[in-house]
Amino acid sequence: MVFKKSCQLLGGLILAGTPAAIAHAEDAPAEIVITSRKLEGSIPAILEQQGVRVDTVTADDIAKAGYVDIADSLATTVPGLYLRSKTGPYDYVTVSLQGSRTSDVLWLVDGVRINNRLYAGTTPLDTLPASMVDRIEVLEGGQALFYGTQGVAGAVNVVTKAFTDKPSGGFTVGGDTNRGFHGDGYYSDSIGRSHFVIYANGDTSQGYQPFRSQDVQPSATQRDRGYRVVTTGAKYAYDVTDALRVSATLQDNQAKLDNLRPVKVFEAFNDRSENIITGKIDYTPSDQFQLYAKGYYHAWDSHYTETDNVIGAPGVTKSAENDGYWGYHDAGANLMARTAVGPWANAIAGYDFQAYSGSDAVLVIAPQSESVHAVFGQLATSSALLPDGALALGLRYNAPSEGRSATVWTVSGKYDLTPRLFVRAGGGTAFRLPTAEELFANDPEDERGNPNLKPERSVYANASVGGYLDARQTLRWEVVGFARNITDMIDYATFDDATNQAVFGNVEGQVHLRGGEVILNADYPDWSAAASYTYSRAVQDGNQQIDGIPRQEAKVSVDYHPQDLPFGLTASVDYVGTLYRSGLWDGRESYGNYPVVDLAGRYFLDQGRHQTLTLRIQNLLDRRYATGLGTTQVDGTGANYTYQTLAVPRTAEVRYSYRF
Repeated sequence: MVFKKSCQLLGGLILAGTPAAIAHAEDAPAEIVITSRKLEGSIPAILEQQGVRVDTVTADDIAKAGYVDIADSLATTVPGLYLRSKTGPYDYVTVSLQGSRTSDVLWLVDGVRINNRLYAGTTPLDTLPASMVDRIEVLEGGQALFYGTQGVAGAVNVVTKAFTDKPSGGFTVGGDTNRGFHGDGYYSDSIGRSHFVIYANGDTSQGYQPFRSQDVQPSATQRDRGYRVVTTGAKYAYDVTDALRVSATLQDNQAKLDNLRPVKVFEAFNDRSENIITGKIDYTPSDQFQLYAKGYYHAWDSHYTETDNVIGAPGVTKSAENDGYWGYHDAGANLMARTAVGPWANAIAGYDFQAYSGSDAVLVIAPQSESVHAVFGQLATSSALLPDGALALGLRYNAPSEGRSATVWTVSGKYDLTPRLFVRAGGGTAFRLPTAEELFANDPEDERGNPNLKPERSVYANASVGGYLDARQTLRWEVVGFARNITDMIDYATFDDATNQAVFGNVEGQVHLRGGEVILNADYPDWSAAASYTYSRAVQDGNQQIDGIPRQEAKVSVDYHPQDLPFGLTASVDYVGTLYRSGLWDGRESYGNYPVVDLAGRYFLDQGRHQTLTLRIQNLLDRRYATGLGTTQVDGTGANYTYQTLAVPRTAEVRYSYRF
């Protein structure tokens, strides 16, 4: 029923592109996005002024390259961010931001934390389409001050479609060679003091075989990993006065996501339902004072079904899991204020409350709940004191109901030495609270949690120098260095022979991370380009690189957009160095060390550039490379072997878009 209603809404949005609507749109003035001084949305910009490096991926960047989901949008565009989807769009991803582990990155949608509260390594990107995006903000370095736990290496904030003061909207339809179909639509407008946005997205695909043929056993029936994802959303704001706004957001994701293995599986999938609801009050009477209060609710409910073939009995299947529930509900409130402290400084103070509950019938986490109270504050210089720069100092205290409390501090600054040369630096501490799995898991065949775990603690430092190579500021460069030490790292620390379980604990010693980035950007009227190289050495009291973190990655992208011709081209190359996976049947193995080339072209069908035809070819050279490794057994003999999980093969997609 939800899927049907979502499709109806999507269809309604597509009707916005009928001739009557188009005729109205042709006469409409250009879209004007409503920007404001609202505090929460200003935090990334404030942090950037204070020395935090922030990369932004815009809706225009996404449209030009024809990206499908959030993961796809970030993988080739953001320096220092290694990101690989397990088996293509709408799947879990491996992430490393400046040499971090997947668990060290905090994910947010419109400022609401969406990280899985059950598992640190289960990323929340498998139900987020790219079409809903206004922009994606990637903040480097520890971001625990404003955003809390898990922002150890940085935070990624997905900002959904923005309000506009005039009618604005459009739709897109398309298909790809993996038997996939895409459709999306949105509409925004303002009526008096009311502002609203509605959007919908639908993606479905039969997928591709994510394993090498020699790795797939005869007992595996389901061999192509497919998906069906429908997202609908609505945002509403009302300006009570010029200074006071109340707003609400509702987003619903419904998905069926295949979850395959190369052996035994007849059918395996997750039925996913996710809802994000927020309500907010913004009060901005002047540049000297800003205040907001927000409440949110995030429900992530998944039901897992797996039917396996019985080896040695052709045609016979058995149920491994039937609609087993795993999920969590996360609710909270946030209050933050920013005020001038005399003419020389600004202060921010806030309070956070989070309460969540979760359970997993599949991997046996009994129903558990936890709450966290936090207070935080920051003091920063104003332009009156430092006209060419800023310094900031912050402190946060977190008190969870389970586990131990944690206090973090941050210091950062940026200074313009000349109009063409700047320096910035930041450092401090960060933390990651244990997940429900690490605290409460009790799988009799696998693992056991530890309620006495301490939070992971880290000390970090980021510094860079950069500027422009020309007076017109078309050529920009930056050299970045980063370092981080992690103590009390949470991992399997002991093994209980009596119960045959691996037990979580705080591992002795430290994780040492050292690395750097070189970033170059060019921006001309008819073309732009970006290039970056990242080196990350992440080891735990030794010389072995931590699993899933490449020591090297290089990215190059070029966009050609002539103003007097009706077409554009985007090309990108992403080179990933060697990665490792430990704990396989034969110990530790390497993978990676590959380049990936993507190409996209767009043709404008009308003079006003309302209508666009886009062709994207992902993995242009059809490079077969592994996104991960695993261990399983040969049918019949039971012999162990290592299998590769493969990335998307060469895939062509055609889309038609209309925007007004």
